[in-house]
Amino acid sequence: MPFTAAEIARQMQGEVLGDGSIILNSFAPASRAQAGDLTFAENADYLALAEKSAASAIIVDQSVSASPKVLIRVANPRVAFARTLALFFPEPIFKAGVHPTAVIAKSAKVDSTAHVGPHCVVGENVFVGARAVLQGGDHIGDNSKIGDDTRIFPNVTVYPETKIGDRVRIHSGSVIGADGFGYVPDGGVHLKVPQIGHVIICDDVELGANVTVDRGALGPTIIGKGSKVDNLVQIGHNVVLGEHCIVVSQVGIAGSTKLGHSVTLGGQVGVGGHLKIGNNVSVAAQAGVMHDIPDGEKWMGAPAQPDRQAKRQMIALQQLPELIQRIKKLEKKSDQ
Repeated sequence: MPFTAAEIARQMQGEVLGDGSIILNSFAPASRAQAGDLTFAENADYLALAEKSAASAIIVDQSVSASPKVLIRVANPRVAFARTLALFFPEPIFKAGVHPTAVIAKSAKVDSTAHVGPHCVVGENVFVGARAVLQGGDHIGDNSKIGDDTRIFPNVTVYPETKIGDRVRIHSGSVIGADGFGYVPDGGVHLKVPQIGHVIICDDVELGANVTVDRGALGPTIIGKGSKVDNLVQIGHNVVLGEHCIVVSQVGIAGSTKLGHSVTLGGQVGVGGHLKIGNNVSVAAQAGVMHDIPDGEKWMGAPAQPDRQAKRQMIALQQLPELIQRIKKLEKKSDQ
């Protein structure tokens, strides 16, 4: 759907410098932009590339005052970029109703505005909220709840008793509520501890493809409001993930660990069990966390430690070969 520059500026609470009536048909990066495209520039380097491109208009921050291109000035170009993409490329609309191949338990309550796609299974006493979407091949276990405007992509498995809030997105292949990994040694064998808890996913959470969230051994595993979890993440039983956390691909969080609000875990971070990670903590990629982390700290390394300490050790290791050579030379001199 085309928009004028002025229409986009109004949507983004920005202003136009240049011809506000110019028609913009799509959004593209500067490297591929064509006439009629809108692009964005969040710094001077990107602006230079955008001005050399064929794009008809550029989203910029408020410090930019002139350009040969039409400018849409906004407070935050990256935020405007995300919102403008949604204008040009809206998500598909799924019609309300239940596909004839879906299997819906008689005791389930599916809102009349919800969409249940082909080959979905909706168990006993399940509640599916207003405008919720089960795209296809999804299995929703007994006594689960799917909130309003939640979208579940194809082939997601939701085990019984799971509570999913409003505006949640769960991508293909994810498994919510499988058994936690709990065993006790008994006469030389591993005796399974029954996992009788459940999972709570709060409002505005997004889970990427092939995420696994284990149900609690007794109480719930909780994913806090607004948290975003990338593909291929494992969240163990009774983990509590705070609000607005970012968990990047291939992270593993062991059971009963509690994470505060606004925690960021880089790719392939491993977090041990029964730990407490404070609010506003950042952990760098591939770190191995084996200790509690206080609020507001940045940690890195394996084993993970405060970033300044880890960086000093890295620098020292880089100097180690030279130091060894110096020691060898001193040893030769002392032997003479």
